[in-house]
Amino acid sequence: MELITSAARDRLFESFESDAFHLELRDDYGSPVEDTPYARWQRGEPDDFAWLDPWMTLMKRITSEGKAVRRVRVVTEPHSQYVGWEHSLTCLNMEAGEDIRWLPRHRLPSDLTFPLDRNDWWLYDDRLLAVGHFDPDGRVLGSQLIEDPQIVSECVRVRDRLWGLAVPHVEYKL
Repeated sequence: MELITSAARDRLFESFESDAFHLELRDDYGSPVEDTPYARWQRGEPDDFAWLDPWMTLMKRITSEGKAVRRVRVVTEPHSQYVGWEHSLTCLNMEAGEDIRWLPRHRLPSDLTFPLDRNDWWLYDDRLLAVGHFDPDGRVLGSQLIEDPQIVSECVRVRDRLWGLAVPHVEYKL
Protein backbone atom coordinates (compact mmCIF):
# COMPACT_ATOMS: atom_id res chain seq x y z
CA MET A 1 0.00 0.00 0.00
CA GLU A 2 1.39 3.37 -1.02
CA LEU A 3 0.97 6.23 1.45
CA ILE A 4 1.27 9.95 0.80
CA THR A 5 2.49 12.41 3.42
CA SER A 6 0.22 14.75 5.36
CA ALA A 7 1.63 17.63 3.31
CA ALA A 8 0.73 15.85 0.06
CA ARG A 9 -2.75 15.13 1.43
CA ASP A 10 -3.19 18.80 2.33
CA ARG A 11 -2.39 19.68 -1.30
CA LEU A 12 -5.60 17.85 -2.27
CA PHE A 13 -7.41 20.90 -0.90
CA GLU A 14 -6.05 22.80 -3.89
CA SER A 15 -7.94 20.65 -6.37
CA PHE A 16 -11.28 19.69 -4.86
CA GLU A 17 -14.30 21.49 -6.28
CA SER A 18 -16.98 21.80 -3.62
CA ASP A 19 -16.93 19.52 -0.56
CA ALA A 20 -14.25 18.02 1.68
CA PHE A 21 -15.36 15.87 4.58
CA HIS A 22 -13.27 14.37 7.38
CA LEU A 23 -14.41 11.46 9.52
CA GLU A 24 -12.42 11.32 12.77
CA LEU A 25 -12.72 8.14 14.79
CA ARG A 26 -9.83 8.33 17.26
CA ASP A 27 -9.87 9.70 20.81
CA ASP A 28 -6.22 10.66 20.62
CA TYR A 29 -3.84 11.64 17.84
CA GLY A 30 -0.10 11.95 17.89
CA SER A 31 1.23 14.73 15.71
CA PRO A 32 4.67 16.32 16.02
CA VAL A 33 3.14 19.71 15.19
CA GLU A 34 0.67 19.32 18.07
CA ASP A 35 2.99 17.84 20.70
CA THR A 36 4.27 21.12 22.15
CA PRO A 37 0.95 23.03 22.08
CA TYR A 38 -0.86 20.05 23.62
CA ALA A 39 1.74 19.80 26.40
CA ARG A 40 1.39 23.55 27.04
CA TRP A 41 -2.39 23.19 27.30
CA GLN A 42 -2.02 20.28 29.72
CA ARG A 43 0.16 22.49 31.92
CA GLY A 44 -2.33 25.39 31.68
CA GLU A 45 0.09 27.59 29.75
CA PRO A 46 -1.00 30.09 27.08
CA ASP A 47 -0.76 29.34 23.36
CA ASP A 48 -0.30 31.84 20.53
CA PHE A 49 -1.69 29.27 18.02
CA ALA A 50 1.04 30.13 15.49
CA TRP A 51 1.42 26.40 14.82
CA LEU A 52 -2.15 26.44 13.42
CA ASP A 53 -1.55 29.35 11.02
CA PRO A 54 -0.84 27.30 7.86
CA TRP A 55 -4.02 25.23 8.29
CA MET A 56 -6.17 28.22 9.20
CA THR A 57 -4.89 30.22 6.24
CA LEU A 58 -5.67 27.32 3.91
CA MET A 59 -9.16 26.82 5.37
CA LYS A 60 -10.00 30.53 5.22
CA ARG A 61 -9.00 30.68 1.57
CA ILE A 62 -10.81 27.48 0.60
CA THR A 63 -14.05 28.33 2.40
CA SER A 64 -13.99 31.92 1.13
CA GLU A 65 -14.15 30.39 -2.36
CA GLY A 66 -17.51 28.84 -1.38
CA LYS A 67 -16.15 25.35 -0.80
CA ALA A 68 -17.35 23.35 2.22
CA VAL A 69 -15.00 21.72 4.71
CA ARG A 70 -16.83 19.53 7.22
CA ARG A 71 -15.89 17.09 9.96
CA VAL A 72 -17.63 14.59 12.18
CA ARG A 73 -15.65 13.67 15.27
CA VAL A 74 -16.80 10.40 16.80
CA VAL A 75 -15.70 10.49 20.44
CA THR A 76 -15.87 8.33 23.53
CA GLU A 77 -17.56 9.72 26.65
CA PRO A 78 -16.15 10.40 29.13
CA HIS A 79 -13.74 12.29 26.91
CA SER A 80 -10.03 11.76 26.67
CA GLN A 81 -7.82 14.68 27.61
CA TYR A 82 -6.89 15.04 23.94
CA VAL A 83 -10.57 15.40 22.94
CA GLY A 84 -10.93 18.11 25.59
CA TRP A 85 -8.02 19.99 24.05
CA GLU A 86 -9.37 19.44 20.54
CA HIS A 87 -12.79 20.72 21.62
CA SER A 88 -11.19 23.85 23.09
CA LEU A 89 -9.55 24.61 19.71
CA THR A 90 -12.53 23.88 17.49
CA CYS A 91 -13.81 27.46 17.65
CA LEU A 92 -10.67 28.42 15.69
CA ASN A 93 -11.48 25.88 12.98
CA MET A 94 -15.01 27.24 12.87
CA GLU A 95 -13.74 30.82 12.53
CA ALA A 96 -11.71 29.66 9.53
CA GLY A 97 -14.90 28.33 7.93
CA GLU A 98 -14.97 24.65 8.84
CA ASP A 99 -18.25 23.05 9.96
CA ILE A 100 -17.58 20.57 12.74
CA ARG A 101 -19.94 18.21 14.51
CA TRP A 102 -19.48 15.73 17.34
CA LEU A 103 -21.00 12.30 17.76
CA PRO A 104 -20.65 10.38 21.02
CA ARG A 105 -19.52 6.84 20.19
CA HIS A 106 -22.34 5.32 22.25
CA ARG A 107 -24.87 7.02 19.94
CA LEU A 108 -23.59 5.29 16.81
CA PRO A 109 -26.32 3.22 15.16
CA SER A 110 -25.89 -0.48 16.00
CA ASP A 111 -26.29 -1.44 12.35
CA LEU A 112 -23.61 0.96 11.10
CA THR A 113 -20.51 -0.60 9.61
CA PHE A 114 -17.43 1.48 8.95
CA PRO A 115 -15.55 0.88 5.74
CA LEU A 116 -11.77 1.00 5.59
CA ASP A 117 -10.98 -0.86 8.81
CA ARG A 118 -12.36 1.98 10.95
CA ASN A 119 -9.63 4.33 9.77
CA ASP A 120 -10.18 8.06 9.53
CA TRP A 121 -10.64 9.48 6.06
CA TRP A 122 -11.01 12.65 4.07
CA LEU A 123 -13.57 12.47 1.26
CA TYR A 124 -13.19 15.00 -1.56
CA ASP A 125 -16.14 15.75 -3.86
CA ASP A 126 -17.64 12.29 -3.31
CA ARG A 127 -14.97 10.78 -5.55
CA LEU A 128 -11.58 10.65 -3.83
CA LEU A 129 -10.64 9.29 -0.40
CA ALA A 130 -7.48 9.95 1.57
CA VAL A 131 -7.52 7.22 4.22
CA GLY A 132 -5.39 7.90 7.29
CA HIS A 133 -3.09 5.22 8.63
CA PHE A 134 -1.57 5.47 12.11
CA ASP A 135 1.06 3.69 14.16
CA PRO A 136 0.09 2.16 17.55
CA ASP A 137 0.84 5.49 19.30
CA GLY A 138 -1.56 7.39 17.03
CA ARG A 139 1.15 8.99 14.91
CA VAL A 140 0.17 9.54 11.30
CA LEU A 141 1.99 7.20 8.94
CA GLY A 142 0.40 8.72 5.85
CA SER A 143 -2.73 8.56 3.75
CA GLN A 144 -3.78 6.03 1.17
CA LEU A 145 -5.59 7.44 -1.87
CA ILE A 146 -8.65 5.48 -3.02
CA GLU A 147 -10.91 6.24 -5.97
CA ASP A 148 -12.77 2.92 -6.17
CA PRO A 149 -16.42 3.94 -6.75
CA GLN A 150 -17.84 1.20 -4.51
CA ILE A 151 -15.66 2.16 -1.53
CA VAL A 152 -16.26 5.87 -2.12
CA SER A 153 -20.01 5.24 -2.30
CA GLU A 154 -19.93 3.41 1.04
CA CYS A 155 -18.07 6.35 2.62
CA VAL A 156 -20.61 8.81 1.19
CA ARG A 157 -23.37 6.73 2.81
CA VAL A 158 -21.58 6.71 6.18
CA ARG A 159 -20.88 10.45 5.95
CA ASP A 160 -24.49 11.31 5.19
CA ARG A 161 -25.80 9.14 7.98
CA LEU A 162 -23.37 10.42 10.61
CA TRP A 163 -23.72 14.06 9.59
CA GLY A 164 -27.43 13.87 10.34
CA LEU A 165 -26.83 12.32 13.77
CA ALA A 166 -23.90 14.45 14.90
CA VAL A 167 -24.25 17.51 17.15
CA PRO A 168 -23.04 20.88 15.84
CA HIS A 169 -20.00 22.14 17.75
CA VAL A 170 -21.81 25.12 19.29
CA GLU A 171 -24.30 22.71 20.88
CA TYR A 172 -21.86 20.01 22.01
CA LYS A 173 -20.67 20.59 25.55
CA LEU A 174 -17.92 18.66 27.29
